[in-house]
Amino acid sequence: MFQLFVEGGLWGMTLLTLELIGLLLAAWKAPAWIKEIGLLALITGVVYMLLGLSQALGVVRMAGDIAPSLLAGGLRVACIPVIYGLLIYALSLVIRMLQKPRI
Repeated sequence: MFQLFVEGGLWGMTLLTLELIGLLLAAWKAPAWIKEIGLLALITGVVYMLLGLSQALGVVRMAGDIAPSLLAGGLRVACIPVIYGLLIYALSLVIRMLQKPRI
């Protein structure tokens, strides 16, 4: 699990983890902010995925001819932050559903 954290990019994954902690604190103290924090995590994941793709495409441009397996590995690493952001967003939706009043 820690290896995925490092592969996903230390800054982006740390920011997403801080947003996860903020989500859990908001579930306890400020329930109105739960969905917004989840959306912020999703957007953060997408931004860091796009930054990773930009870096990967820059390396491909410099290298010229590149093996497809190497490119697939770069795409896998670029998708790690967006998956983490999606999981945080899904958690925010679950928490919000559990906190809604029942009929």
